[in-house]
Amino acid sequence: MSYQNISFEIRDDLVWIGFGLNEKKSMTTFTRETLLDLKDAILKVVDLDKKKGAKGLIFFSHKPGVFLAGVDVTVINGLKTEAEALRALDESHLIFNAVEDLKMSTVALVDGVCLGGGLELALACKKIFVSDSPKTMLGLPEVKLGVLPGFGGTYRLPRKVGLPPALDMILTGKQVRNKAALKMGLAEVMLPSERMKELAPEYLLNRKTGKKKTLKEELQNAAIENFLTRRIIFQKAREKVMETTKGFYPSPLKILEVLERAASKNRTDALALEAEAFAELSQSVQSKNLQHLFFLDDQTKKLPNKDQIPSVRRGAVLGAGVMGGGIAWLFAQNNQAPVMKDLTAAALELGLKQASQNFSSALRKRRMSEDEFNRKMRSIEPTLNFDPFKSVDLVVEAVVENMEVKKKVLSELEGHVKKDCILTSNTSSLSVQEMSKSLADSSRFAGLHFFNPVNKMPLVEIITHENVSQDVINTLYKWVLDVKKTPIVVKDGPGFLVNRILAPYLNEAGYLLEEGVTPEALDNAALNFGMPMGPCRLMDEIGIDVCVKVGKIMEEGLGERAHASSLALKLYDAKLLGKKNGKGFYLYDEKGKVTGKNPEISKLLPSKKVHKDEMMLQMRLFLPMVNEAAYIFADKIVDKASTVDVGMIFGTGFPPFRGGLLRWADQEGLDQIAERLNNFARDVNKDRYHIAPFLTMMIHDKKKFYDL
Repeated sequence: MSYQNISFEIRDDLVWIGFGLNEKKSMTTFTRETLLDLKDAILKVVDLDKKKGAKGLIFFSHKPGVFLAGVDVTVINGLKTEAEALRALDESHLIFNAVEDLKMSTVALVDGVCLGGGLELALACKKIFVSDSPKTMLGLPEVKLGVLPGFGGTYRLPRKVGLPPALDMILTGKQVRNKAALKMGLAEVMLPSERMKELAPEYLLNRKTGKKKTLKEELQNAAIENFLTRRIIFQKAREKVMETTKGFYPSPLKILEVLERAASKNRTDALALEAEAFAELSQSVQSKNLQHLFFLDDQTKKLPNKDQIPSVRRGAVLGAGVMGGGIAWLFAQNNQAPVMKDLTAAALELGLKQASQNFSSALRKRRMSEDEFNRKMRSIEPTLNFDPFKSVDLVVEAVVENMEVKKKVLSELEGHVKKDCILTSNTSSLSVQEMSKSLADSSRFAGLHFFNPVNKMPLVEIITHENVSQDVINTLYKWVLDVKKTPIVVKDGPGFLVNRILAPYLNEAGYLLEEGVTPEALDNAALNFGMPMGPCRLMDEIGIDVCVKVGKIMEEGLGERAHASSLALKLYDAKLLGKKNGKGFYLYDEKGKVTGKNPEISKLLPSKKVHKDEMMLQMRLFLPMVNEAAYIFADKIVDKASTVDVGMIFGTGFPPFRGGLLRWADQEGLDQIAERLNNFARDVNKDRYHIAPFLTMMIHDKKKFYDL
């Protein structure tokens, strides 16, 4: 039987339905067309079931490494009203309910990625078999798009694995691996990937599958029936959600509401609650912004003719400090056997220690075996000379942030690598154009700005200059994607993109502190806007010494509007450097955890404290960032609003539910932002709040950032 998007075959009394038949994308998803094909196919299976014309139904995938990666996000994004969303879900529920109601044996063969609607289809089957492939992952990530599972996941998952594990998966969107799925009862059997389809019929029809539930699992499942146990579980979950999200994201709270109300209801009523909640959430501002972010992130992963661009086989790091060790870890983590060079054995030891700490974290969480840990650590080759550099494809220089030192090191390096080796500098603020002058062949040189800590921060800025080859930029872009980071390409200029926009935010924090605002009030204002940490806590994290150095560079490059607050210099002189020496605005223990406020700070701040409205504080902090973004467009550092928003979200943690700095600005209204900037220019400081001419031009032309 022939379909456009799925395969349908009856063989040996079994119905085989396969996905990804003509899929050109890397991931197979449910599109409208696939769901229509599936609906027609399931109607045929229902008819066979009534006539006892088949013994079982097996869902599988034609595409290696992916079963189904959920619903195509364009489908969710295309739902324009709640009524439209309800109609779509009603249709889908009919399909999935029909699968669940079949009398014949049913199974989903999960080999690779199984997410969202893919897992919901699997849950509608009587059994789930997982493969032993390391790519096999199962999850319900809808919360990351600001919605909840809409194909019955909120109803079926708790009934299969118990309420607490189901809440953990649905509320966080976390994915579980094959062995964990087997252990928690989500899957019944694990089969060899290469023989899965061959073995599936026997395991489906002839063998007993699944494990006997433990007492703990029985109690978890009983929680669905027990009102008092449910009440405690949901109360604890609600407290955890509020602690994690601060109430900014409506979907986790709605998920709790739906699961709590549906726990004792029949399928029809439970699915009706799920559909109503999905429809409501799909039209929320937060969900639309998170969908927008999904498309931005997806766009950054696309590189034309990627397969024709050379890959980096081996990397090297020049400078083995904390950052150098982190970059060496990144190479080793991705099997690129890095060389790490420094001037002393002690410095190399520090770099190796940093790489080891990063790997140890994965080891503790059982994401890595002891053998793999040892193999990857051994792949890092420490050296005091340039001999091993002859075999590398990419070098990242990560020495001290000093222009003359970097130019000297790069010039020396050039004579020790092959002609097609790409040279880069990890710098947060120094001119890449100026550095390029130290090289005989500057066309193979670019900036690579990693964010600290390298193992946690996803963003990498690729900084261009006048002479750099486009082939080099393409290779670097591909490499950043290959090591599972998020790349953005920006032109050279003070602070590049992220630090240039972050600088006025931190600088204004300094001025507000000098006016008498307390560090706690300032940090709380930023946290209540949705930032992961406040500006004072962030300055401690960056290092006050780094803030002073970057502040000087920004002021030299941008003039009076970037005139630095004197506070950072006062902290620096008082040796309050932040997390790196255990005291800044806050105190830190040996592991870098905050232990309390630093009483020494009060001596450097005005004795008279002032109270300012929280929204006023937020506008003082965030509007200069929007204004600086307009200057960045005028300077042609970037030419797309999406580049700015990817940079700010993945580089600074700007609240994802706001969709990015410039999407937030567009939604607020640029004319409203300009009015507030004018007021601050009048009442606070005319230089720092002077409206960027580019922003004035946009308002005059009635354009938004996303119109550019």
